Amino acid sequence: MAKQFGAMILMALWGSCGYAARSGLPASTVPDCIGVNIHFTGTEREQVDMIADAGFRFVRMDFHWASIEKKKGGYDFKPYDELVDSLATRGIRALFILDYGNPLYDDNLAPHTDEGRAAFARFAAAGAAHFKGKGVLWELWNEPNGGFWRPQANVEDYVKWAAAVYRALKKADPECTVLAPALAGWDMAFLDSAFKQGLLKATDVVSLHPYGSAKPEDAAILYAGTRELIAKYAKKGTNYPIVSGEWGYSSWENGVSLETQADFIARQFLSNMASGVRLSIWYDWRDDGLDPNENEHHFGTVYNDLKPKPAYTAVKTLTTELDGYSFASRISGDSPEDYLLLFRKGDSYRLAAWTVGEPHSLSLPIDVEQVEIVSRSGERTKADIKNGRIELKLTNSPQYVEPIGTSTRWAMEAAWNVEAGTVLTDSGLQVKVKSVVNGDLVPNATVSVSGAGVERASVKFNTQASAVSPDARPEHTF
Repeated sequence: MAKQFGAMILMALWGSCGYAARSGLPASTVPDCIGVNIHFTGTEREQVDMIADAGFRFVRMDFHWASIEKKKGGYDFKPYDELVDSLATRGIRALFILDYGNPLYDDNLAPHTDEGRAAFARFAAAGAAHFKGKGVLWELWNEPNGGFWRPQANVEDYVKWAAAVYRALKKADPECTVLAPALAGWDMAFLDSAFKQGLLKATDVVSLHPYGSAKPEDAAILYAGTRELIAKYAKKGTNYPIVSGEWGYSSWENGVSLETQADFIARQFLSNMASGVRLSIWYDWRDDGLDPNENEHHFGTVYNDLKPKPAYTAVKTLTTELDGYSFASRISGDSPEDYLLLFRKGDSYRLAAWTVGEPHSLSLPIDVEQVEIVSRSGERTKADIKNGRIELKLTNSPQYVEPIGTSTRWAMEAAWNVEAGTVLTDSGLQVKVKSVVNGDLVPNATVSVSGAGVERASVKFNTQASAVSPDARPEHTF
């Protein structure tokens, strides 16, 4: 599935997705929808303050069964109480991962017997009751399609376990929000099978870990494919928000550079918001070690000694410049490789701009006399507007453009968006598109398609859908 979708990027995938809010998920506003994975409990005042100062508003952490239930029926939540209370002082919420085996049950393997599932359900219910009203989100395991579901991945066992745990969580706290399956990578076969066996009845939110995306923007294809599976299996009229629960890029010896990691963390958050993802959590907060040849040691936004990496500065710049803003629309540029994302806060607008291609200049129309441009690392410059256009130098690093004065043009751009969904068929990729201005359907729209082999020919249209073959034209108006 990943390879089939990966050949084609659809401009129409970007826009408002119209998914209804569910209790517990944050608003799709910076910085509320931005989080980071951690590996600590307790108060940890210095780390919590640094996390908050960067602008993160969620942390994701293992809620480890074996460390909490060391005697049957007894639960020690103290380290997690200290963590939740410490986070709350800085306005940060927790996403806890209900995970892993316990030597007291099922030989320390993933719960796979009635006794094991019942024991885990009691543990989860105790946790939900204990933290009720404290804004905790609950995720059902971590990457069960990989090595974390011991002894090996088993869709049927996972769904049975998830159903039992979901019922227990909702009985303990009917208002709690549950996420699943924390899917590792682009394993659409596992996701399809889990949904087919009823997983959507055991979760409120679909959580994905889009590892394997060569660049952050590629995950839009995974989200589109996931939404098609949701539409296929969900009860009619039921919507499931998507969360990016874990995903990062390591700056180890054979990984990305420190500067690319900084570009990618900002672009991941920005592009996820444009794809309608309700919460995005970067992996990882802190480098786990010092070995330059160990991949797992270098996913952090800060070094092992807590010294900030460029990625930390990139997040702080993003959350500062877009504080209180929400994604509004993607502005069309000269190339589908250019990302011009417009964000709105009331009557104020700001633009996040970068390219995934080669650096180049772009002339963009705007109706103010001056703008301020902020680099990914926070440097600020002012630029005068000449002949109603601004010359932007696009690179792989996001920059933020703030008009000095009111831009009517950007207000009009923000009012327009495309709502799109896709489904892969034997004859090609079917794209269902609606063009919307301030919530009203517009009969005419332009769809741009790019990708390997996209050059010319067959596009079929009707009032609701278009079937686009791999050799379709880059643009068509209908």
